[in-house]
Amino acid sequence: MHQVHAQLRTWMEQAGMSVSIDAAGNLRGRYAGIAPAPPLYIGSHLDTVPHAGAFDGVLGVVLGIALVECLEQRRLKFPIEVLGFSDEEGARFGTAFLGSRALAGSLDPATLETCDADGVSIAEAIRAFGLDPAGIPEARAGEAAGYLEFHIEQGPLLESLGGPLAAVEKIVGQSRLEFVFEGHANHAGTTPLQFRRDALAAAAEWIVAVEAEPAMAPVGLVATVGRFEVAPGAANVIPATARASLDVRHPDDDVRHEAVRRLSDGARQIAARRSLSVSVRPQMDQPAVAMDPGWTEKLEHSITAAGFRAHRMSSGAGHDAMILAPQMPAAMLFLRSPGGISHHPDETVLPEDVAAALAVGLRFLEEL
Repeated sequence: MHQVHAQLRTWMEQAGMSVSIDAAGNLRGRYAGIAPAPPLYIGSHLDTVPHAGAFDGVLGVVLGIALVECLEQRRLKFPIEVLGFSDEEGARFGTAFLGSRALAGSLDPATLETCDADGVSIAEAIRAFGLDPAGIPEARAGEAAGYLEFHIEQGPLLESLGGPLAAVEKIVGQSRLEFVFEGHANHAGTTPLQFRRDALAAAAEWIVAVEAEPAMAPVGLVATVGRFEVAPGAANVIPATARASLDVRHPDDDVRHEAVRRLSDGARQIAARRSLSVSVRPQMDQPAVAMDPGWTEKLEHSITAAGFRAHRMSSGAGHDAMILAPQMPAAMLFLRSPGGISHHPDETVLPEDVAAALAVGLRFLEEL
C-alpha cells in the first residue's frame, strides 16, 4: 500500500493536487476551487481480495485523478478531493469499509480492537503502517458538496444490455456472520457413526441449506459461504471444529434479516440434532442504501449528454458510496464488466468504456 500511495501521489501532484494521508490510511488529493466551498469527493478503494483482479476499486481512484487531469489546471467553483480508501473489502479483519467509515465519522473505537487471524488489531495495524489511530476523528469530512464513485459493475447485466455505463440507484443491504460448529475429535477408524460428533458433517449440511435459501426467498436474495476452516484437519481424525463465513444480500433489509434468522436457526437445529454446539457471531449488518435521486438524475443526464444510452440498476456489491450516502449527496457510475467477472484475476474493463466514463464524469462536473 505504501508503494500504491507513492505512485498515486505522483499522479495527483502532477494533476495539481495537494496530497495527504489521513489516520485511517486514506490517500487524499485535493484540487482547489476558485473560492472556498464544500468539496466534491470522488473516490473508491485501493484494497482488494485475495487472488483478485486489477480494477475493482482502484479504477475508480485512477478515474478520479484522470478527471482532474482533464481539467488542465482549470479551476471550478468548488474544490475536488480524490479519495483512495484504505480498506473497503474487509478481507483481513472481517469488518469492511474502514476508510470510508472514518470519512463518515462512523468508525467507532471498538471496531479498532477487531483482530485479524494472527491476533493483530486494526489499531495495531494502523500503527505498524506508520499512522496514529488517535487521529481518526480528524479524518471525518466536514460540509461536502457530495460524493461520486466510478466502479466496475462486477456482474453481467450491462454486458447483456450492450451498454458501457449505468447509473446506480441503490446498493443492496449486506449481512456478514461467522458460524463455528463445535463437535469432538476422535479416531476416524475406530469411532462408529452413531458415536460421532462431526463438526464438518454438520457444517456441510448447513451449507447445503444456505445454497437452497434463495430459492425459498423473494427474488434477489443471495447467500454465500465463502470461507471455511476445519480443525484439526487430519485425514484420519473426525473434525472437532468447522468455521464458516456467511454473506447474505438483498435490496430489502427485512427480507435479508429474515433469511439470516432462518439460516441461524437452521444451524442451531442441525447442531442440536447432531449433539454439537454452534456459535453465531455477527460481523456486519449494512442496510440497503439509495443513492441521491437528484444526483442520480444528473448522472443519467450526463450519460445521455455524452452520447451513450443510459441505464439504471441496483448494485449487488457493497461500495464506499453506501457509507457516505447518509452523510452527503452520492452518485455512482458503473462500467461494464466483460464476462461479468470480478474478484478473479480475469477481471478486466474495456478501454473505450473507461473513455466513456471519463466523458460522463466531465459532463457531470458541468452539471454541478
